[in-house]
Amino acid sequence: MRERNREAWARWRTLVSEQSASGRSVAVFCRDRGLRASQFFAWKKRLRQAAAEPFLEVEVVDPGRTRREAPAQTATARSGAIEVLLAGGRRLSVGPDFDANHLRAVVAALEARA
Repeated sequence: MRERNREAWARWRTLVSEQSASGRSVAVFCRDRGLRASQFFAWKKRLRQAAAEPFLEVEVVDPGRTRREAPAQTATARSGAIEVLLAGGRRLSVGPDFDANHLRAVVAALEARA
């Protein structure tokens, strides 16, 4: 049952992200996808509330400090990328010109598999 729940959350995260990126109204997006707008809004609210709840620790690293770290981390720091630590110690590097909606969808998919 938990796997189905994770799949539902990942699916709705993707749908909300796609609708936002599409520039289409919720009504048009839902009609095209065969979704009920009321269900879409309920999930959008649920996702927004869930996103506001967790606190994520952020460590700002002095670029000079990266010389003592692994070469990959040094390259990440020099490129201006952001490194996101995921469950299980996995790392995701994001360039300075990333698309926030795309990143949300990728992280949701990766976390659903964890």
